Amino acid sequence: MIRSATPADLPTIVNLIRGLAEYEKLAHAVTLSEADLHAHLFGPRPYAEVLLAEDAGAVVGFALFFHNYSTFRGKPGIYLEDLFVVPEARGRGHGKALLVALAKLAVARDCARVEWSVLNWNEPSIQFYKSLGAVPMHEWTVYRLTDAALTKLAE
Repeated sequence: MIRSATPADLPTIVNLIRGLAEYEKLAHAVTLSEADLHAHLFGPRPYAEVLLAEDAGAVVGFALFFHNYSTFRGKPGIYLEDLFVVPEARGRGHGKALLVALAKLAVARDCARVEWSVLNWNEPSIQFYKSLGAVPMHEWTVYRLTDAALTKLAE
């Protein structure tokens, strides 16, 4: 079953984020604050949304996403920031169910696309995404400003 997250799910979402970070070998990079995450997901101006996958009443995966905008298409899109299913629940269709639910949401919201990034070494996920019809955007490179570089530019 796929459902939208509620504020009561916050500790579970944090645990799933930490599980994803461990899988991606990036646990050292997690600095999130549960209070900030609560405000960003459920506060007066939510910045992101979460869908949860449940199996026998237990949450086994999540998709965290937010809207972006395509100026060329003149329509909103959805950016999938995180998709994760706990290792013991993989191979049972939960990841696909999360993406199906996200695709339905995108269509219902008149979005032009759903997009995401995947680590180059994550071959199981790459093959999974390709099996669903997703295509890599090889001609695009992601750039990022963070920490001191972001602060310096903002001065």
